[in-house]
Parts: sequence; structure tokens; C-alpha cells
Amino acid sequence: MRPAPRDRGSVSIEVAVLAPAFIGLMVLAGVAGRTAVADEAVESAAHDAARAASLARDARDGEKAAEQATRNQLNWSGLRCTAPPRLGLSGSVAGQATSFAAAYRSAAGVPATVTVTVTCTVSFEDLRAPGLPGVPGSKTVTARFTSPLDTYRSRG
Repeated sequence: MRPAPRDRGSVSIEVAVLAPAFIGLMVLAGVAGRTAVADEAVESAAHDAARAASLARDARDGEKAAEQATRNQLNWSGLRCTAPPRLGLSGSVAGQATSFAAAYRSAAGVPATVTVTVTCTVSFEDLRAPGLPGVPGSKTVTARFTSPLDTYRSRG
């Protein structure tokens, strides 16, 4: 006569209990990874946009260059914003905050900078697991970078 095993069916119960936790951990890793990629891509886009804008001779060309550099960098990184990325443009002349256009109107020999802020909303909809609460639908990522205008070059 053999005693009946008491562990019979315990693996099924363990899987039923641990599977939701494991799935939640995987979704959390996906959200964290996508957020890290988005942060890096938006930071690079802001850097490239500010640098491209600072090479332009006037504010209109600077704005166009910043928009193009932002699109190029986000496309290169593969980041898909839920809407077109928003650009905030500002400037400074001799250390005083001013508008983007005023930075380009400053006289040669006066230090001036341009600042580009890039904002992108990243969706996590494809990472949501049915029945798993707490997964955000999206996250807004923002980065800012400042680049100097050439002090001794004429500006328009």
C-alpha cells in the first residue's frame, strides 16, 4: 500500500498564482525600456535641433532647421510620438532671456544662445496586458538643449 502524494496539482496552482506576477514584471520591463529609449531619443533630438538652429543665419531658417533636425533624429531612433513632437524655441542675449528671433537680431560680438525644447508623448497601448491595472497609456517626455550662436558672425 502506497501513500497518496499530497503534492498532486501543486504545479498548476503555482503557475496560476505566479503567472500574473510574471506577466506584470514583463510589462513593467517593457514600459521602463520604452521610457529609457524615449528619453534618449528626445534628448538627442533636442541637442541636434539646438545645434542646427544655432548654425542658421536668421530665426526663420533656425526654426526650420530645428524642426528638420528633430524629425530626422526621432525617425533615426525609431521613436514614434503619438502626435508630431512639439518644439519650444527661446533665446538669450548677453545672459538675458529673450525670444528666439531676438537672439538672431542681436549685434555681432554680443554673446547669444538659442534653446530648443522638444516634447514627445510616447504610447504604451501596445504593452498593456488585459486585466493588469496600473499600466500607463502614455508618457510625455521633454528635453531641452541650449547652443550658442557664433559671437562674431553677422546675424539676420
